[in-house]
Amino acid sequence: MILQDKPGFLPDLPQWVVWISAILIVSFQLGGYPVLNNNEGLYAEIPREMLASGHWQGWVIPHLNGLAYMEKPPLLYWLTAICMALFGESETVIRLVPAVSALVCVGLLLWFGRQIQREVAAKLASLMFVSGLGVMVMSRSLMFDMLLTACLLGGVMHAWLYHERHELRYACRSLIFLALAILAKGFVATILFTAIGGGYLLFKTRSLTDVFKALGMWFRWQPWLLFLIVVLPWHIAAMFAEPIFAWFYFINEHILRFMGKREPHDYYAGAWWYYLPRMALFLFPWTLMLPVLLRLKRVMPTVPALHAFLAAGWIMPLMFFSISSAKANYYLVTVMPLLALQTACWLEETGGVKRSGAFILGATCAVLALLLFVGAGRQNSPEQLALGLTAANLMQFFASVFVLIAITVIWMAFRRPAWAMLPLIILPIAIAPVLVDGAKNRSAEISTRDLVEYSKKHFADRELILYRVFEQQSSLPFYLKRPVRVVDSRSSDLYWGNKLHKNAIVIDDQKFVDALKSQKLALIVLDEDQTDFDQKSYSTQMKRIARLGKASIFSN
Repeated sequence: MILQDKPGFLPDLPQWVVWISAILIVSFQLGGYPVLNNNEGLYAEIPREMLASGHWQGWVIPHLNGLAYMEKPPLLYWLTAICMALFGESETVIRLVPAVSALVCVGLLLWFGRQIQREVAAKLASLMFVSGLGVMVMSRSLMFDMLLTACLLGGVMHAWLYHERHELRYACRSLIFLALAILAKGFVATILFTAIGGGYLLFKTRSLTDVFKALGMWFRWQPWLLFLIVVLPWHIAAMFAEPIFAWFYFINEHILRFMGKREPHDYYAGAWWYYLPRMALFLFPWTLMLPVLLRLKRVMPTVPALHAFLAAGWIMPLMFFSISSAKANYYLVTVMPLLALQTACWLEETGGVKRSGAFILGATCAVLALLLFVGAGRQNSPEQLALGLTAANLMQFFASVFVLIAITVIWMAFRRPAWAMLPLIILPIAIAPVLVDGAKNRSAEISTRDLVEYSKKHFADRELILYRVFEQQSSLPFYLKRPVRVVDSRSSDLYWGNKLHKNAIVIDDQKFVDALKSQKLALIVLDEDQTDFDQKSYSTQMKRIARLGKASIFSN
């Protein structure tokens, strides 16, 4: 039995409102700030080098800064390279894949809502998902996780429909999505897919017979043939192109990373509860509904199988990430779609936000506004952070936004309580320009675009070289349109590429000294490495010619 939509329980938004909101959120000033150092710089340079390679091997084994980089599968690079080939190498273009991936998630949520006759809940869930702070940031950052989320979401949705309807087409689509998820982020996609499926069976089934019956449905050759057709070619080609690929990719990057023994160790660790407070930030501002949700009368779900699937869809990935030794905030984006959908379904089944709940939500926003006003009074820094506003001004701005939301919510409590949650969308609308303008103001610190423009104007005759650290200046090759030499490298991302093959990219102190004798060079030294650089014998042969952001440029 499928629960029908019940008028008045939830705001029944027109679908065009959801789509326009989603498109505006993910596309607003998509290229309004430079390519960021660290992850985004890495993943923008790899597809650029794919296009520049001119041969098919460059599309099989990705290269970063001229060196082999086999840490991740190639789907994100391929799609980004295709976008670059079609539209150019601008900041907007390199972020098209994550932006479109977020919109694919919205489309999948709306499609799934129609399949289960929960269209009203699905529209609200789509809006909650795409306007949540975590997804808003990840949909405009060139990283793997938004693409993985779209592929994994499609896979598990079709897998559940296959279990419920026993139609082969759903199994075929499910495993095609799973294969694409593997090409997006690696075999962690298989673990997440299996964990969600296993969690669903654990929540739903009551006997081993039911478990074996459910598993037996997957012993059909057609879905697996399609899966292998999609997933095998790149893995086989990579093993032929690079002999160490099998050990490096399957063992070092998957098993040893999960165990915290990957070489080199370049990721964060954390306690088992690491992700719990971060979930509140990722789903913000909709986490402001938590006091209302906790107050709602608990009811038995009308469709237990659906809720078992939705619960497994976010609880099992959260558990996996929590027990893993490798922690990263952006992993949480995979949890968000089905968490949003279950929240919306729960609201629908419990009667939605009533007048008392609307008052609680309005009071919560009013308290936050008061706290921000008090905090603003204690800020005295004159530095402008974004939109020409200081920290105190920004706190006052967001306090005013919360006041507006509180007033609107309380007004709706008397008119249409079910719609009282919708004013929360004002917050993402206010946050987006602050984030974009803040990134613009800090461009010299978070990107090398300003540095490259400055060097072309003032010392174009000198080759730019990095000292020690690559990741924190990783956008440099992208803006220079060529690999950059690194002296005395401490880079973990270039570690294996340098170790596997002889190259002229990573050079030691002696080679740099030799180069100083015959070339005009400009060495970029981060503030954190300044003390170490001062102790080098060649530092006396160079003088500081510029300073941008957190780096100084020295030249002979």
